[in-house]
Amino acid sequence: MVPPTAAPKKPKYDSKRAWGEARALIVQHRRSVSIGLVLMLISRASSFVLPYSTKKVLDEALPNGDLRLLGWIALAGLVATILQSITGYALSQVVSVAAQQAIAQLREEVQGHLIRLPVRYFDSTKSGVLVSRVMSDPEGIRNLIGTGLIQLTGGILSAIGAMGVLLYLNWKLTLATVLPLAFFGAGMSIAFKRLRPIFRERSVIQAEVTGRLTETLGGIRLIKVYTAEEREKKVFGEGVQRLFQNIAKTITGTSLTGTLGLGVVGVIGVIVMYVGGGDVIRGNMTLGSLITFVVFIGMVTAPLISIASIGTQITEAFAGLDRIRELRDMATEDQEDAAKQEVPTVVGHVRFDDVSFEYEAGVPVLKHV
Repeated sequence: MVPPTAAPKKPKYDSKRAWGEARALIVQHRRSVSIGLVLMLISRASSFVLPYSTKKVLDEALPNGDLRLLGWIALAGLVATILQSITGYALSQVVSVAAQQAIAQLREEVQGHLIRLPVRYFDSTKSGVLVSRVMSDPEGIRNLIGTGLIQLTGGILSAIGAMGVLLYLNWKLTLATVLPLAFFGAGMSIAFKRLRPIFRERSVIQAEVTGRLTETLGGIRLIKVYTAEEREKKVFGEGVQRLFQNIAKTITGTSLTGTLGLGVVGVIGVIVMYVGGGDVIRGNMTLGSLITFVVFIGMVTAPLISIASIGTQITEAFAGLDRIRELRDMATEDQEDAAKQEVPTVVGHVRFDDVSFEYEAGVPVLKHV
């Protein structure tokens, strides 16, 4: 009798491996990502022209009645706007195509690994869950290869650049606004750390609910024969409620991060109004510099607020990579067979006497043959 092969233990997940998977995907599609980053840098640099030109208009062109300077400033703003629009369109085209290509390739790889797994895995896993592993889990990487990561990087770079301009305009006022921004950054870090397991759990619950529904519809004749409609309705309802509770948690977390961002913007606005207004009254700052400062403060805080939604999308992408890595860590039939001892050439007759066999312990498929 051949002893049953023990089912492989579910590997413990190391968060560093998700970052490794993300880096590998980015390196694999580095050409498209690099082009996207270049286009993003051009777009972000162009976005600085109009805000900074406000200072020139208010402090130089209008007080001196310089129509020539005003015309050049308007032309520069028009060129910058056109350039920003073109690069923004090209950016979405390049990175979106690369993201969909990466998703298609990852789906093929996951499906290829899945069909080589031992039969016992398919016996213990719903078909709907397997479909979700192949089709839904890779979908989130569009936020890594696509616009999500590019927008996140662009937002951070814009905030850094705008902070440099703010320091140039009024370093004391800038330092006064740093504390609320630091508080916001710390809050976002804590929020994303807690949201990530919730998003991961959502993928699991959704796959389970989808799997149960797929099996119910596929075996509808048996369900009607055994009048099990009410039981299936109850099981599906419980799964839907679990999914709802999970989504409610993520909505609460995302809303809190957005509210935190709005609160930070309000505090910064009050600081700029009081401290900056006082500097203008005392003659330490021009009105044009103050208005330009307010505009660039918006360029710092706006990316920080958008981090709430973009960070959530990237967190969801990491949750999908977690589940894909778990699947890839499972040994295929070929890998399991490689660990078995090779049977030498046998001459004679084969006799089966009281043979039993199990793919999974406790579930025999051959009994005393």
